[in-house]
Amino acid sequence: MIKTQNSLRRMVYAAMFGALTAIGSLIVIPLQPLPITLQTLFTGLAGVLLGGYTGALSQIVYVLLGVIGLPVFAGGKAGLGTLMGPTGGYLIGFIVAAYIIGKIVEVRKAPGFAWISLSLIVGNLVIYTLGVAQLSLVAHLSIPKALLAGVAPFLIGDLLKLVAATLIALKLRNKIQI
Repeated sequence: MIKTQNSLRRMVYAAMFGALTAIGSLIVIPLQPLPITLQTLFTGLAGVLLGGYTGALSQIVYVLLGVIGLPVFAGGKAGLGTLMGPTGGYLIGFIVAAYIIGKIVEVRKAPGFAWISLSLIVGNLVIYTLGVAQLSLVAHLSIPKALLAGVAPFLIGDLLKLVAATLIALKLRNKIQI
């Protein structure tokens, strides 16, 4: 019975953080070719608060919602074409980043501000790496140009989201029981 309750709790949290990531995609600062959204805030929180497996599952839920046609990607986009387009690497990066963030946080019994921040920095680097790789390939940009377009405009915003996610996680970590 306890294992069933744990599995159900994990599924509910995964669905909730998938939905939160979708909501975060609706808050958009339109820049080209990639908009700034709150998706990475919720991706990071999912990893920190839910752990590697459930955090990644939450982002799989989010990406699948978009792939099946719900307008949950940045700017209200949806469909497999978005996943295969210039921003698709970032979307796949959300899944991998949530997993890695969660695994880094799980190493410590009670991670502090610095450890959580480190995990989120590593997660952002994963998102940037996968995002820039696909942006470069799909948009036929050199890596330096893809970095200028797909990373540079977001650094300050991502730093602010990283601090916010760390502070939120420290407040909520004892309230979410996986």
